[in-house]
Amino acid sequence: MNVGITYDLRDDYLAMGMSEVETAEFDRADTVDAIDGVLRDLGFQTERIGNIYALTGLLSQGKRWDIVFNIAEGLRGYGREAQVPALLDAYGIPYTFSDPLVLSLTLHKAITKRVVRDLGIPTPDFDVITNHDDIARCGLTFPLFAKPLAEGTGKGITARSRIGGREELFSVCSELLEEFKQPVLVERFLPGREFTAGIIGTGAEARVAAVMEVILREKADADVYSYRNKEDCEELVTYCLAGDEMGVKAGRVALAAWRGLGCRDAGRVDLRSDEWGMPNFMEVNPLAGLHPEHSDLPILCKLAGMGYHELISEIMTSAKGRPGFKEK
Repeated sequence: MNVGITYDLRDDYLAMGMSEVETAEFDRADTVDAIDGVLRDLGFQTERIGNIYALTGLLSQGKRWDIVFNIAEGLRGYGREAQVPALLDAYGIPYTFSDPLVLSLTLHKAITKRVVRDLGIPTPDFDVITNHDDIARCGLTFPLFAKPLAEGTGKGITARSRIGGREELFSVCSELLEEFKQPVLVERFLPGREFTAGIIGTGAEARVAAVMEVILREKADADVYSYRNKEDCEELVTYCLAGDEMGVKAGRVALAAWRGLGCRDAGRVDLRSDEWGMPNFMEVNPLAGLHPEHSDLPILCKLAGMGYHELISEIMTSAKGRPGFKEK
């Protein structure tokens, strides 16, 4: 079986003059190497395609693949993660992970929370800040938490993201609006434990691979799983499996959100517990990082006894199990 691999390589965009923060969601070369190597070990023939521009060129030349392993993040707009899947759909080429609808929905954190709330899944009260007038009218009770509406990898999250008063709210939101050129999601800060749940599979076949607690060390940015904490996780963060009652609850909430949103194959759901000990949905990552040592999903799977080869194999098995897929 011929498997194409689509991705946005961080080094390519750094060479174009983009900053470390701007390219934070793009993949390192060793991530692509690791995925390619496992796919070959599993018996697949692979071809590294690259980003959407490379994909477009190859498709126009008549190139096709039996399935595409897609980790391309895209570059612009709320639909950036959906661009490669949409193009592959147009050409009738199967691919891993979620479809364009899900990827567009989940990148917009506020609309995702509205859908999750409609599903009856707990999520903290929130507001969307698009300008300075919105900051003035925000009526949520402090403390609050602010982050860009449509970013990942902790981009825009710093030690200042936990906000204690109106003056801080204005300052932080103004800076985020200016830096990221997009709205800011402001939500009630939850004081409890922080979890990320790894999900494998699709629909009724989806299951919780593991729930991992994120514990910040003394020198980490306090109270927030910030960009700095994620980038330097080996020194600033302790990860451990959460198998107690609250961890089990977190897994149930995560699985309900995963199934309700229609996510596929594998990914992560981030949660935080409120003052009553109830894990709340914070956000979902249906296109989770897959660096074998640095990304949360492989880390939590490894803690649960699932190696990287098994994780990639499970992803492929789930993708190949979709209706209409024909093994070649």
